[in-house]
Amino acid sequence: MQHCDTLILADWCVPVEPHDLVLTEHAVVVNDGRITEILPAADARDRYEPSTLIERPGHVLIPGLVNAHTHAAMTLFRGLADDMPLERWLREGIWPVETRWVSAEMVRDGTRLAIAEMLRSGCTCFSDQYFYPGIVAESAVEMQMRAMVGTPIIEFTTPWAENAADCMRKGAEEVHDRYANHALISSCFAPHSTGTVSDESFNELRVLADQLDSPVQIHLHETAQEIADAIKETGKRPFDRLQEHGLVNSSLLAVHAVHLTEDEISQFADAGVSVAHCPRSNLKLASGIAEVATMQKAGINVALGTDGAASNNVLDMLGEMRTAALLAKARANDASALPAADALRMATLNGAIALGLADSIGSIEPGKWADLTCIDLRHINSQPVYDPVSQVVYTANANQVSDVWVAGRHQVEDGNLTRIDENELLQRASEWRSRLHNGKETKST
Repeated sequence: MQHCDTLILADWCVPVEPHDLVLTEHAVVVNDGRITEILPAADARDRYEPSTLIERPGHVLIPGLVNAHTHAAMTLFRGLADDMPLERWLREGIWPVETRWVSAEMVRDGTRLAIAEMLRSGCTCFSDQYFYPGIVAESAVEMQMRAMVGTPIIEFTTPWAENAADCMRKGAEEVHDRYANHALISSCFAPHSTGTVSDESFNELRVLADQLDSPVQIHLHETAQEIADAIKETGKRPFDRLQEHGLVNSSLLAVHAVHLTEDEISQFADAGVSVAHCPRSNLKLASGIAEVATMQKAGINVALGTDGAASNNVLDMLGEMRTAALLAKARANDASALPAADALRMATLNGAIALGLADSIGSIEPGKWADLTCIDLRHINSQPVYDPVSQVVYTANANQVSDVWVAGRHQVEDGNLTRIDENELLQRASEWRSRLHNGKETKST
């Protein structure tokens, strides 16, 4: 018999690639953090002697969920500025609080809380865009979570950087150079929006991104107001400005992309631009409803993101999948739009493609990292099971996530975090609530 590190047996395995395939009574073999084989369970029992055997009857094994856009540290602002439209939410609710409270300590504590929440809901990789990106990367490595760490770029002074040029310099040094070739950390540049970055800075960004072979992600066409303001100030739509600066290409991840014209959708497809669709944040901020079905028909790779907890208010990719699938049907007036298998692909392989990680994660295939999620379908709300993919998308919730592996490490087992002190995270969150609520410092532990 052959030795392997971990052998995982579940009633159903959904590899995502090939598309719409469900394997029954199969096993996944893991060695050195990577998937080495997928085979029938009976054959696996005869062939392998594992160090760890995981048997999950009534469960479905899927690729780890990929959160293509979030602001992890903003978990500490959850519920702080609810029921406001985007521009007011930013100017009255979020930016003043960030100006006062954002620090390395705040980013560390908020990111750690977010990572725990995402792991518990089956997410194994997140793409982040927030201040102190080096702290985000450190936190992800410490907690053994995969991350695409975006360096925020913004013209005005923040607690982290003086201006856009300082943002780019620090991001290159603190994230790109430090984590080059790291197994868990990738990096990108993340200008906040076209309204907060000058033409000069966009030109510098294009040169730097080309030199470092770094992808770019940006909030784009999130609201009609954003577009109206851009036209008033520059005479151009935000997308047109990005084109002028040579940033519209296959390395661009457009976050939200709610308000696109038919011509812009065509140009996205031609250029190979990916979209991070954040349906629940768009709904909560009344930003609009993205034309997901139209984008997919045009050939655009559409991934899923939660956005930050301050505008969602949870980092739950299972819930995001369900919302995306239902919303796409209503938007297209077509019940067949975004079927369950496509929604699952958006939350896994499409996310990996959007982040440039499809060779490593996003599907259950030999050679890829063992980023895996197991979901218990024996719950009342998921019974009976006729189609496990439909049950995952339309019925499952975060409480049904039994196991999560990141690069073969068992991060969630029987629904519990295995390497993270949950009580410590809750204590720190409580302390931050007191600080923000009372408007003064409290003693830290």
